[in-house]
Amino acid sequence: MPYIKEERKNDVLVNGATNAGELNYLFTYWIIQYILDKGESYQIYNDIIGALEGAKQELYRRKIAPYENIKMSKNGDVF
Repeated sequence: MPYIKEERKNDVLVNGATNAGELNYLFTYWIIQYILDKGESYQIYNDIIGALEGAKQELYRRKIAPYENIKMSKNGDVF
């Protein structure tokens, strides 16, 4: 759970996260706002999980895998 100091919360919402805990806080804040706007239902929770999973997979496909390939070429394969 993204427990950050109360005095950081507004700054994080305005200026963005500076660490993983604050990034988690932002995600959680946006998700809570989405639920408040759309209502609570299995479908809404399923939509949220699907969106998070899709974002995770896209990040991996577009950024992490190419980065890992560069590092593998530079440092050698583990296998």
